[in-house]
Amino acid sequence: MLRAVRAALSERGARALPITLTAVFLTALLQYAQNQPWGYRAVMDLGAVRAEDPLVAALLRTPLSLCVPALDLPVWGALGQILVVFGLAEICLGRWRTLLVAYVATLAGTLYARVGIALGPKSFIGLPASDAVIVDTGPSAAVVGLGVFLCWRYRAWWTGGVLVAALVVECVVKDNLAGREHLAAVAAVAVICAVLSRRRRGGGGHSPSGVPPIQS
Repeated sequence: MLRAVRAALSERGARALPITLTAVFLTALLQYAQNQPWGYRAVMDLGAVRAEDPLVAALLRTPLSLCVPALDLPVWGALGQILVVFGLAEICLGRWRTLLVAYVATLAGTLYARVGIALGPKSFIGLPASDAVIVDTGPSAAVVGLGVFLCWRYRAWWTGGVLVAALVVECVVKDNLAGREHLAAVAAVAVICAVLSRRRRGGGGHSPSGVPPIQS
């Protein structure tokens, strides 16, 4: 992975990361706007997703919600996560695959919140009704999903195991909507990985090293 990243950056520089740099810029811009009296309502209307929102409105806002960071957390953490994880994914997986995995992970968290609230707190995977007004996780679900997908693609089982274990511990120690949505994102990406693995076994499509060819 590091060889692929080093080669891409040496050859193309910042031109190798158009989606990543756009996401970083847009996240920083939205963070600034939502902290201004003139921008908060606009950002909420365009990119904030809550389980209480009508489903159509939530789905329309979901793509932009990837770049709406949490108001109560330092934005530098979100920017750093996007720069590193989106950057690795864009170079190693390709632009469109990166966008697809990020969107699926975010959408999984968004839809889980609705299902969890419908099931109620008495269910193991249920959520309290009060979570319906909480804004979804922003870029973190996409970052988690891409991290898991990268670990699967490069057979980094220990790294992937540590990542998933950390998310589970986070959810146990501080059980909240964000932690549950992260696990939902992991589950959705795990399904994608399982489907791709089965197709590859059926088609015999392994590279000699056991790692699928890099799509840069």
